[in-house]
Amino acid sequence: MKYFIFFITFLFISCQTGGVKNRNSEKNSIYGKASWYGEKFHGKKTASGEIYSINKNTAAHKTLPFGVILKVTNLKNNKSVVVKVNDRGPYVRNRVIDLSKSAFKKISSLNSGVIDVKIEILDDSKTFKYKN
Repeated sequence: MKYFIFFITFLFISCQTGGVKNRNSEKNSIYGKASWYGEKFHGKKTASGEIYSINKNTAAHKTLPFGVILKVTNLKNNKSVVVKVNDRGPYVRNRVIDLSKSAFKKISSLNSGVIDVKIEILDDSKTFKYKN
């Protein structure tokens, strides 16, 4: 009974103080898995109309507007890279972003394949505006 009262008290205090901070609640931050895409798409048009280059720091995201500038940080080694969203994807389950080969190499070994990242929106002032 003593432990039950302690648990209820702890639960009540946690609720009053906001409890454990959820890292997903940080403004303008997204956490998830990142991968890279490369040679097969090099020189081809992206969803934004730009030509994909493995040598530029770009990214594909499912919903963020084209042109938005992101800071992507590898959570394992704290290395980061700044990229521009110019494509759609990834089309693989449980991934939030695909980085160009160049961008991925700046924060991890290509052999890593998939890494845990934090994505921060740095600038959305140059996003592609659709004409209605």
